[in-house]
Amino acid sequence: MLTTRRAVLTVAATAALPAAAQVAVAPEVQAQLAPGGVLRAGINMGNFLLVSGRTPAGEPDGVGPGMARAIAVRLGVPLRFVEYARPGILADAVGTGAWDIGTIADEPQRAAVIAFSPAYVEIQATYLVQPGSAITAMDQVDRPGIRIAVPARAAYDLWLERNIRHATLVRTENIDAAFARFRDEKLEVLAGLRPRLLQDAAKLPGSRILDGRFMAVQQAIGTVKANLAGAAFLRGFVEEAKASGLVARLIAQHGVQGLSVAPPA
Repeated sequence: MLTTRRAVLTVAATAALPAAAQVAVAPEVQAQLAPGGVLRAGINMGNFLLVSGRTPAGEPDGVGPGMARAIAVRLGVPLRFVEYARPGILADAVGTGAWDIGTIADEPQRAAVIAFSPAYVEIQATYLVQPGSAITAMDQVDRPGIRIAVPARAAYDLWLERNIRHATLVRTENIDAAFARFRDEKLEVLAGLRPRLLQDAAKLPGSRILDGRFMAVQQAIGTVKANLAGAAFLRGFVEEAKASGLVARLIAQHGVQGLSVAPPA
């Protein structure tokens, strides 16, 4: 469900952010990405790596909100955050007029209705197994009788849905619920982002995170597919943000462990 908190930030309030040199933006880009004169940025509040807290004024803060602020500065418009508890809800709202850009992972299912920029950061997704588990490698997970706890409609859940053939996916409402079912029901595997699984492993002595990854979550900026000029602008902006060091500075500024700057597209 869409939260009621919405925050409008003036361009002046975001001017101190690290951002690339200002260049003129085509009128059709502003018309598509800020049709009401304000950039409405959908934010997935469930991603603790991209949204690491709130500002003193109560707005979302972190690498994802920082990218949205930098885009608003480049467009020369105020910014309004539209908060969502989970990525699937944010994705469902595309085309409803609720948001103009969304900070969300690029996945084929979502790309059917959302035009994505290249990824600006990547996050490793891997598995946690129970204490004493006989599972020691990635290729031992997708087998009959293996139950994998996973938050429903997370980017890595969408990957598992496409790729898991023999194991059973046990979907939950959110990350905390996935860990609770893994622990309490002694499910064989918990799928998640490596930084979060490190926290979960500390709560369950003897549990182990498998080496490697089954995928890397590609965090991108999306807009409705009809926004051709807006989508082209976002593609160029993200590539410039990576090359200029903006993304790396945001990661360092917020002290986030487990994020890496995505390679050039």
